[in-house]
Amino acid sequence: MLLSVVAGLLAVLPVTPALAGQIPVVNGVLGGVPSPVSSAPAKVKAAAVASSTPTPGKLRVVENSGVCETTPGVYQASGYGDISSDESIWFWFFEARNNPDTAPFTIWLNGGPGSSSMIGLFQEHGPCRITNDSSGVTLNPESWNEVSNMLYVDQPVGVGFSYGSTTVGTSQEAASDIWQFLQIFFSDSRFSKFQQRDFAIWTESYGGHYGPTFAAYFLQQNAAIANGSISGLPINLKFLGVGDGLTDPLAQYPGYLTYAASNPYHPLLSDSSITQEANTAWTQSGGCRDRITDCYNGGTEAACSLAQSLCNERILSPLSGNYDEYFILAENPDPYPPDLTPYLTSETLMAQIGAQQTQWTETSDTVYDNFASTGDWMRNSRPDLETVIDSGVRTIVYDGDADYILNFNGVENMTAQLQTKFSAQFNQEQFTDWTVAGQPAGMFKNAGTFSYVRIFGAGHEVAAYTHGSLAYGQAALQMFTQIMSNSSLFST
Repeated sequence: MLLSVVAGLLAVLPVTPALAGQIPVVNGVLGGVPSPVSSAPAKVKAAAVASSTPTPGKLRVVENSGVCETTPGVYQASGYGDISSDESIWFWFFEARNNPDTAPFTIWLNGGPGSSSMIGLFQEHGPCRITNDSSGVTLNPESWNEVSNMLYVDQPVGVGFSYGSTTVGTSQEAASDIWQFLQIFFSDSRFSKFQQRDFAIWTESYGGHYGPTFAAYFLQQNAAIANGSISGLPINLKFLGVGDGLTDPLAQYPGYLTYAASNPYHPLLSDSSITQEANTAWTQSGGCRDRITDCYNGGTEAACSLAQSLCNERILSPLSGNYDEYFILAENPDPYPPDLTPYLTSETLMAQIGAQQTQWTETSDTVYDNFASTGDWMRNSRPDLETVIDSGVRTIVYDGDADYILNFNGVENMTAQLQTKFSAQFNQEQFTDWTVAGQPAGMFKNAGTFSYVRIFGAGHEVAAYTHGSLAYGQAALQMFTQIMSNSSLFST
């Protein structure tokens, strides 16, 4: 998720997790930058839960563990793709409940940076969902594997159940590792039949960086395979979904000022001096806007990291007031979605599914710190998003209207600034009411193969929420189903 239900291996200031968020609070600052940041590679070790030795270029797999997906006849597999002798990436795969032999194939990635994709699996749209007391799971009838084969991946190395040398600190480096992982995955005889399926990347939060960067990289790799400059298996990329994402900070950071003062529910602050200070921090010479602009204009890692530090300390962090940054209808911290830690740190469970990481955590401090040191947060991923849209990949950007941390004001400003072959049409379109089973669920726009939807009543993890009489995740499943059917959004 950058961002959902939010020991450092570096010698840095302590990081305090939020109950319902993927972005760490560093020294009191949401999305802060540790100081000093160590550049020494760290290593996340495997546990002795199961004996399994990495073999570079191969998968280690536990099939049909019986955990999570209990629908009769639905295949699942979990385990590791070993991209080197010292880098093991965790995955959990679920075949589609309906027509798995023809259904498309989706990889889901949470954000952070450094957050586990078990968040998406267990809190949002996987075949099961964590119970409110965090003690177990229940079957999810609104799971996205109703219509797609689903692959949940903990990345980069060091995140969630993945383990090994944690050297990745940019979205581009992460894209390369996931490409390598997918080459291994699709080369395995158990999964090779999926290689030519329509392929989708769905992601959220820091996925506003991951999604466009990964998709553009995959397209580049496919072109290189086609012209013979590299060897490999092409990935049949057809869809990209980005939820509540950080894509273009320069376009999105003014959204914090707007949303804090006026959103569909309530102002976030009663102290106008905080808002005035944040506005000054944005506009003043050498302030947040200037720092992000410097980063965009070839800024060094240090300059971009400084932009993250300044903007999050003076704008993002203070403007949420006492409300939960991920769901403003609750005060901070919101205990929903429920904490996954008690469930996923059970040694019995880990043995069942073949997990070997020493201690699952929602967000890896080490990986987060790596990204903070490179300034990747403040890089602009919008050009990659434009490339992907113009390439013919059907793309949707979506946002929950009760999410502050990547609010719809900022995201909609980003979409309005896109420069694609559909942008003129998109910006001329008016928002249309979006209904799900006849119930008001949001507002949307379509233009060509690009869509955007603002979903009512949803926080940062859109599929975790409900609105009105709809079921939890029902609106999100309708959105997912329509896009994965190669359709623009429409009301039902």
